[in-house]
Amino acid sequence: MNHVVNEDGLRLDVFLAKQENITRSNVNTILEKDGAKVNGTIIFKSGYKLKKGDVVEFTIPEPTQLDLTPANIPLDIIYQDEDLIIVNKPQGMVVHPATSYKKNDTLVNALLYNIDNLSGINGVIRPGIVHRLDKDTSGLLVVAKNDEAHKSLAAQIEKKDAQRIYIGLCDGNFKEDDGIINANIARSKTDRKKMAIDPKGRVAITHYHVLERFGNYTLVRFDLKTGRTHQIRVHAKSIHHPIVGDAVYGGSQTLYKNGQLLHAYELKLTHPRTGEPLDFKAEIPAYFSEILEKLRKTTLK
Repeated sequence: MNHVVNEDGLRLDVFLAKQENITRSNVNTILEKDGAKVNGTIIFKSGYKLKKGDVVEFTIPEPTQLDLTPANIPLDIIYQDEDLIIVNKPQGMVVHPATSYKKNDTLVNALLYNIDNLSGINGVIRPGIVHRLDKDTSGLLVVAKNDEAHKSLAAQIEKKDAQRIYIGLCDGNFKEDDGIINANIARSKTDRKKMAIDPKGRVAITHYHVLERFGNYTLVRFDLKTGRTHQIRVHAKSIHHPIVGDAVYGGSQTLYKNGQLLHAYELKLTHPRTGEPLDFKAEIPAYFSEILEKLRKTTLK
């Protein structure tokens, strides 16, 4: 659909969200993959500043019919009430079906079996899903049980009022105990399945703090200030300390070969109905802990 801009300085994603009556996160997902045409030029950057009179062409892809069969898969539910669920997702579980993943063993399939009510804001493909974790990232994820809760939780994440803290094991020995990685991220121009540092990409900020050192490896806490796709993994690679096990972004495979050793450890939110502060933690999984114990014994020798 074509839209004509009626004032200067509007962000592309804000303009499209209003014109198309969809969330900014949905707009940004489409922009990252397909872009939008502004006066005939394809633009992928969500923060692109529009000018009065610009003609914006934007297409919302038709939803693909996918298998959304409820699946009897146990869930590690940390907390649940009438508005939200906090799930501790295991490594290896995909959050929702997609055209590239059509199996019925995703978190959404499990939610459909175990939970009676889920918000419908993201449509039939992603019911209740407010934010995502990569397949091989374990840990905490919030799911909305109704649309009002979904709007509140999504806004908290978008406005950076929610706090998401991860723990990851990285290659190499960090020089500093604390730091900030401020590097824009966009979809890779050479491999559309990957993300990359790109000055023209979306703003991405990650704070980090060293928890423990093991010579050739460092255990690090990451605090997301933005939530870009693969953000921690791309940022860790950008400072030459990729996440151990992350073959996609250059992580070593000596200690672990089944995906990145990255865990969503803590999630801080405001309850969408009561306004009460919520703080949840999930300890790192056993396979991750066992690797750390081996490193501690080796380092002490």
